[in-house]
Amino acid sequence: MSNFLKKKKEIMPQQAQAPQQAQAPQQAQAPQQAPPQALNLEEAVIGGILRDPNCLDEIIDIISPDIFYKNNHKEIMQVIIKLYNSSEPIDIYTVSNELKKTSKLELVGGEFYLTQLTQRIASPAHIEFHSKILKDKFILRKLIETSYEIIKLSYEEQSDVLKLLDYAERRLFEINNKTNIKDNTKSINDLLNNTIKNIKDNKGKLSGIPSGFKGLDKVTCGWQKSELTIIAARPGMGKTSFALSMARNIVINFKIPTLILSLEMSSAQLVTRLISSETGIPSERLKRSDLSKLEWDLVKRKIKVLGESPLFLDDTHHLSILELRAKCRREILRNKIKLVIIDYLQLMNYGKLENKNLQREQEVSYISRNLKAISKEFNIPIIALSQLSRAVEIRGGRKRPILSDLRESGALEQDADIVAFIYRPEYYGFTNWDTGNREECQGESEIIIAKNRNGKIDNIRMKFSHEKIKFVEIDNV
Repeated sequence: MSNFLKKKKEIMPQQAQAPQQAQAPQQAQAPQQAPPQALNLEEAVIGGILRDPNCLDEIIDIISPDIFYKNNHKEIMQVIIKLYNSSEPIDIYTVSNELKKTSKLELVGGEFYLTQLTQRIASPAHIEFHSKILKDKFILRKLIETSYEIIKLSYEEQSDVLKLLDYAERRLFEINNKTNIKDNTKSINDLLNNTIKNIKDNKGKLSGIPSGFKGLDKVTCGWQKSELTIIAARPGMGKTSFALSMARNIVINFKIPTLILSLEMSSAQLVTRLISSETGIPSERLKRSDLSKLEWDLVKRKIKVLGESPLFLDDTHHLSILELRAKCRREILRNKIKLVIIDYLQLMNYGKLENKNLQREQEVSYISRNLKAISKEFNIPIIALSQLSRAVEIRGGRKRPILSDLRESGALEQDADIVAFIYRPEYYGFTNWDTGNREECQGESEIIIAKNRNGKIDNIRMKFSHEKIKFVEIDNV
């Protein structure tokens, strides 16, 4: 019996035994009909291969034993694929001999049935078209099977709802990824031509998402797809302010949809900061509503611009990797998100239903590894803010952060494509930069690019206004 039919039989009794008040709606009941299939095309495809094994080259990326509905066709196709992979001849006799070795020849109908299959089709001319139809039927069966499984788990009410939602989305995503035919093999000539074209097209432009800070963009070439960036600092250095200043540039100046996941501050607090940054009115005065009529007019103009920008905020606390993946998937589909900013990484958790015996360093390693995987999976840049350890405070000298200061895990350094630190010497009581020429550092900060997997490392000097909660380039002051 096929796995699909077993699943169907397991699920149907569960539905029948559900209490009356919990009966599923009519559309959720299992249809009383055979699953999608095309047995005549299964026979035609196998018969075509046995008549002309060379046609297998055309469909090897489409066909597999799993896509056949009938069990004996699965067994025959499994032998054919085995012979193909071993570069051995494929015909009635070699297939029969392989089936005999596993005592399955009679189960599939014997040599007589194999001979009949070759007579079901005059020519394998349309074998690719037939194979694609079989693939479609297989996808439909997988969708039905997955739907039944989700229904069963929903009836049991024993799974965490968020985890069940993520499981459902992931299963559908897997069907889409695994059953779609993707040809990723390209000639070096095609790749060279495309690369040169991209270089020419990007002349004078950034290849990634601009931060709006020219000095930073010159080093990074913009935030690149599938890359993980860690921006780390000690508390009070302005991590959130830097992220908001950058997000403001991205959504207003470049109209690039951006999602901020704030695990520390509420969305209302972030919006207040944005208004303060845009208007130059201190947030304390905004909270007290201590504004003149002119200032109110300014606020109204600025929030109109902010309101029309593609910025999306989510202030879910204790976010897990499962929830993050689900949110990214939904927001990419719903709002075409191109960049995700997380504030901040150490406030994420391993997940309620995961292994409880891990140390915090292992948890952060798991989170870091999965952030990188999510950025690759959805082909978007992810920027995660991070705390630095107290080693910075204990260390003497100018207290400049270094990679080993990344809190709780060396995996952050390993997994990140870019690691940047925010450093404000004024925070530690210094009045001058450590350049030897006595430059004043009041109101200034430095973005230290300590790791850049695909570029150079550098320090970018910026202005920071604590009152306006805003970072700006020194040239724009």
